[in-house]
Amino acid sequence: MFNIKKTLTIAAGVAGALAFGGAHASADTTDYVVQSGDTLNKISAKYNVSVDKIAAQNNISNVNWIVTGQHLSFATDDTTSTQTASTTTAAADTSSTTQAASTTSSTDNTASTSTQTASTTTAATSSTTTSSSSSSETAALNALIARESSGNVNATNGQYYGLGQLSAQARSIYGGNTADYNDQLNAMKAYIATRYGTAVNALAHSNSTGGY
Repeated sequence: MFNIKKTLTIAAGVAGALAFGGAHASADTTDYVVQSGDTLNKISAKYNVSVDKIAAQNNISNVNWIVTGQHLSFATDDTTSTQTASTTTAAADTSSTTQAASTTSSTDNTASTSTQTASTTTAATSSTTTSSSSSSETAALNALIARESSGNVNATNGQYYGLGQLSAQARSIYGGNTADYNDQLNAMKAYIATRYGTAVNALAHSNSTGGY
């Protein structure tokens, strides 16, 4: 018995092979020759195109029946390109964000280091200034004691008494009436702080007038 279906299938296969030599894809449309064992589901999965789209573009009424050598032409979705572009964009964004964060972190660290350095320098300068000021005060106080009493807690000159040769009125206010060295020293410091502010100022006044 003459098999028309088989003859048509073979003829279609030969014609398809001669005309196309297998699958051919363009930028937007894929031309495909059905191979043995193919189904629309397999082709759909391979080219990421829905079965319905392939059927619609090739006038296939029964999606479960295609023949070997049958020529199919269908538009492909540019899903891969879109995904690649999306991935590239995401990677670029992540890289930019990471780089920006790294730059910010580096800037913050630099600013922090600069601040710490400035703080340390200021503290060191302040400490040096305080030390220098303290040394000047001590030197000025010792100069006054040497000039007034030569360091003798029992030195007297009329109403003036002790290390700083304080008057009776000053001793009634600031103390220093005993022969205790620290008592007289504290009284002398209190007197100087009230009247001159610092021992340096008191010594300057003594140098210009002969007394303080």
